[in-house]
Amino acid sequence: MAAGRPRSFDADKAIDIAMNVFWRKGYTGTSMADLTDAMGINAPSLYAAFGNKESLFRRAMQRYAEGPAGFMVVSMAQPTALGVVTHMLRAAAASHTDPRYPAGCFMVQSESTCGDSVPLRREIIRQRNGGEALLHKRLKRAQADGDLSADTDVRALARYFVTVMYGMAVQAANGAGRKDLDEVVSFALSQWPGLTSASKSPAASKSKARG
Repeated sequence: MAAGRPRSFDADKAIDIAMNVFWRKGYTGTSMADLTDAMGINAPSLYAAFGNKESLFRRAMQRYAEGPAGFMVVSMAQPTALGVVTHMLRAAAASHTDPRYPAGCFMVQSESTCGDSVPLRREIIRQRNGGEALLHKRLKRAQADGDLSADTDVRALARYFVTVMYGMAVQAANGAGRKDLDEVVSFALSQWPGLTSASKSPAASKSKARG
């Protein structure tokens, strides 16, 4: 049996490139010509490998979740609830300002740029809500383990810190640097339930995160 004709491009690299194009220009602002030019392939090759533009965008979303946003999985594995949130926010600050990618968060910026595609918008929202659900589940486990007090509203706590994380993404897209975001993180961590007044200073929170 004759072997199938090999692709003349690296599909994984092509998805990385497409992710960056969508991230910079938004879904509706990205044309097929933008994608083929950046990926260095022709339109028939793109359609054959990835289907239509929406299919490629969904692949780009998945790549973002596994790559620049992959810190979420590592964060959830930290041994304490405070460690989880500290790692999540510090890693988010680094990701949002990583010079290898456009500033901000792919998912935050994509929601407002998917035009009239209701299914696509729902998928973006579902993935974004998934981060909050993941943190809520981890904080509930911490509460059951006695790492958080029984009267802590873990749903509100998860929502608060995820809101901070996405808010930092907006700030990064507007030009905020890593130092700016780290200052936001330090202040947010100073609001952690049960901290003493001395340990609530931003400087103390930053020192704890490095330790």
